[in-house]
Amino acid sequence: MTDIQSHSILPFFTDRRALSKVTQGVTTEIMGEAWTPAPFGGRIASPLRGSFFPGRDEWEARARGWARFGDWLTDLEGRGVAVNVGSFLGGATVREWGKGLDLGEPAPDELAAMCRMTAEAMADGAFGVATALIYPPGAFAGTEELVAIARVVGEHGGVYITHIRSEADGFLEGLEEALDIGRRARVPVEIYHLKAAGRRNWPKLGEAIARIDAARAAGQDVGADMYPYVAGGTGLTSCLPPWSSAGGRLFDNLRDPATRARIRAEALDPTGDWENLGALAGPEGVLVAGLRLPEHQGYAGKRLSEIAAERGQEWIDAAMDLILAEGQRIFTVYFMMSEENVALQMRQPWMKFGTDAGALDPATATEITHPRAYGTYPRVLGKYVREEGVIPIEDAVRKMSSAVADRLGIRDRGLLREGHHADVVVFDPATAGDRATFTAPHQLSVGVRDVWVNGARVLRDGAHTGATPGRFVRGPGAR
Repeated sequence: MTDIQSHSILPFFTDRRALSKVTQGVTTEIMGEAWTPAPFGGRIASPLRGSFFPGRDEWEARARGWARFGDWLTDLEGRGVAVNVGSFLGGATVREWGKGLDLGEPAPDELAAMCRMTAEAMADGAFGVATALIYPPGAFAGTEELVAIARVVGEHGGVYITHIRSEADGFLEGLEEALDIGRRARVPVEIYHLKAAGRRNWPKLGEAIARIDAARAAGQDVGADMYPYVAGGTGLTSCLPPWSSAGGRLFDNLRDPATRARIRAEALDPTGDWENLGALAGPEGVLVAGLRLPEHQGYAGKRLSEIAAERGQEWIDAAMDLILAEGQRIFTVYFMMSEENVALQMRQPWMKFGTDAGALDPATATEITHPRAYGTYPRVLGKYVREEGVIPIEDAVRKMSSAVADRLGIRDRGLLREGHHADVVVFDPATAGDRATFTAPHQLSVGVRDVWVNGARVLRDGAHTGATPGRFVRGPGAR
C-alpha cells in the first residue's frame, strides 16, 4: 500500500520504524504537502520551519546542508527506514525559496529562481509540486505563479497535487483553479483529501464530482484522494487570516493590540477570501489536541467551546491566547464533513486513499492526534468494505495500492507481479479494522498480519521486526 499523503517528515527524524503505518499495511510513504526540508537555500530561513521534536537543533544543522532535494531522502534511506520513501516538492518551500515569507507576486527573477529549483528537484526524483493553498506562505501564491511552476513539473513528467484554496465556501472555485492550472500547464492534477467542509457546503460535493468527471471526459488527467473520516486535522492557526503570518510575524501580530483586534474582527466576521476553519466547524466542532505546555494539558482533547467557557473568553480570544502562549500552530481536529459524502467520494473510480498523517508509536506519542495516523486503511477495509458494503474489497485494495502507484508513475510497485519489488501485505478481511478514536487515537489497528518491504519482513504476526529495508523511490523525472 502506498500512502500518497504522508506527513512523516518530522517523525522520521526520531523514529524510522513507521509503526502506525506498517501496522496498517503501508509499504511506501509519499510526503511533501506544502513543505519539504530540502532543498535548503534561496530565501528559506529555516529548513525545519520552527518545528519541535527531540534533537531538533542537530537536525536543523544537518538539514542546512541539504542543498538539493535528493540530499534529504538519500540521507533518510542511508540511515535505514522501514518503508519506502518518496516525496513531492513542497509548494511553500518553492515559494519561500524565491519570495521568503512576504506577500505579493514574485518579481521575474524570484519566479525564475523558483522554477530553476523546481527543475532541479524534479531531476532529483520529486514526484511533482504539492501546494497547500490555505497556509502561508503557500497561500500567498497566485494562479499565474502556480501555472509557471506547474509547467516545469509537467516538463519532467510530474504531477501537480494540491490542497485547494478552499474546501468550503469557495470549494468549487478552488477546484476550478486547480483544473485551470492543470490545463494551462499541461500537467496531471491530483486533489488532496477531497471534501466539502461545513454543513452549508455539503451539497456542493455532487457538483464537484460532476466537474471532475467532465474534465476527465474531455481528456484532462485529474483525480483525487481522501481519508475515511468526517473530521480534518490541522493547526489552530487556521482560525486566523493568512495575512497575520506574513513575514513570519504571527506572534508579533498577536502581541500588538491593534493588529490583534483586526485579526479578531476578521476571524469573527470572515471576508470570504480565506478559509476560517474555526467559523466553519464552530467552536463546539473544534477539538484542541497538540498542546505542549504543562499548564495547558487539562485542555487537551477538549472542544474549543469548552476551553473558552473555562477561561471565561470568547472562542477566538481563547484560540489566540493559546497560540501565543504555546508559540506554535497547535494541532487541532475540525469536525466539518458528512458520512454520506465520505461514502459518495469513496465510490468514485478516480479516488485513492491517503492518511494525511505522520507515522507514530503509541508507546512514545504524547499529544492527542487524528486517528487517521493509525486507522485509515483498516478503517476502509473494516467499516466501509466489510460492515457497510460501500465499495468491494477489490476496489478498496486497488485504491490503496496500484491506483496510487499508477498516479505517481511508479511502474515496479503496487502490484503482485513478477519483476516488481516485493512490497507485500497479508491481512485478514474478516478482522481488519481501526481501533483509534478521536479521544483515544494512539491505538494500533488490527487485522494486518504480515508486511514485506523490498522482500524483507517488517511485520510478522502483527509485530514489527525492526527491519529497515526501505528505499528512496523517485519520480519519473529523476536523472
